[in-house]
Amino acid sequence: MTSKAATLIDLFSGCGGFSLGAELAGFQSLVAVDIEPTLQSGFTKNFPHTKAIQADVGQIRKADWSQLIGAQRPDGIIGGPPCQGFSRIGKRSKEDPRNSLIHHFYRHVDELSPKFFIMENVEGLLDDGNHQILSDAIDSISDRYHVIGPLVVNAAHFGAATNRKRVIVVGYDPQECDPFDSEHLLDFNVPMATVKDAISDLPTPIGQINGIHEFGWASYPACPSPLSSYAAALRELPSPGLGWQHAIDHLKAGRVSGLFETMHSSKVAKRYLTTPGGRADKISKSYKLEWGGLCPTLRAGTGAEKGAFQAVRPLHPEQGRVITVREAARMQAFPDWFVFHPTKWHSFRMIGNSVSPSVSFGLLSKIRQKLGVVSQSNYNKKVA
Repeated sequence: MTSKAATLIDLFSGCGGFSLGAELAGFQSLVAVDIEPTLQSGFTKNFPHTKAIQADVGQIRKADWSQLIGAQRPDGIIGGPPCQGFSRIGKRSKEDPRNSLIHHFYRHVDELSPKFFIMENVEGLLDDGNHQILSDAIDSISDRYHVIGPLVVNAAHFGAATNRKRVIVVGYDPQECDPFDSEHLLDFNVPMATVKDAISDLPTPIGQINGIHEFGWASYPACPSPLSSYAAALRELPSPGLGWQHAIDHLKAGRVSGLFETMHSSKVAKRYLTTPGGRADKISKSYKLEWGGLCPTLRAGTGAEKGAFQAVRPLHPEQGRVITVREAARMQAFPDWFVFHPTKWHSFRMIGNSVSPSVSFGLLSKIRQKLGVVSQSNYNKKVA
């Protein structure tokens, strides 16, 4: 059994939810690629030792990888190609140019020949008219890789406090990995986390402070009862090599980011306060969370090129407001040392676009076992 770190490349990395789970499972992210610098700005802070590249994945060629990683061959490739063209929410289109990025994901698999890959996308990819795009892409590598899926996974089954379903496709080279199947990948026995487990210990929102480097830091309140194992795990300091030192210093002092408030009129706040739990506000359509339930899928909204649409945010279970950035991050199982963006809108886009780290950790821990290296992380015991 080797102790050498397994390596991977993260395509369409965003702020790094996929890479975070991979790092916690014992992988080293060599390169992370994303076309949008705002979304990737969080990646550069949270993964200081990964080479974060702003580029169009569809324009990268095999020769470019020689410049990025030299002769090194990654053990894995992970990524979630942009899904707006397949999403069941909003205006999906077969002609959306982003649909072709699935092909480019598999092209990079073919060119770099990793031992395994994981691709993630929305359930709409399996709908009539979309499924053929995936099938054609898989066919391009099926002569070498044993392909598992497409499978539908739910982040809640991996321990996150959100009911978030996604499609995954996993492939591995049988010449370089011990054989496994979907039962191995999905063999988890983790407790179901609730909204209360995830956010009941967090500070109340604070007023907005203007400043490009301001992230909404607030001190943890004194907890009247013991922390849930979920919250306790997410309060822990990062492993060596992960995290922005500024955020780590704040966490050591008992402060966490992402607590800027969203201002509501007194009329709206009252309406939100009186909306029954588990129901949607009649005007904003914002779903009101319940302490004993799960958060619905957090939506990303759109970038400036698509009109800067802000997705509807859930309502706090007992306060007349939408949830904060940190509360959204907790639902997705992002740790408290992880920072997003000074602007709430961008932060919610980062979180809504991300693979839950608990899903990534769970899947990659199982794959890592088949590469002959067992993860030493205790993350799975507490969160995933």
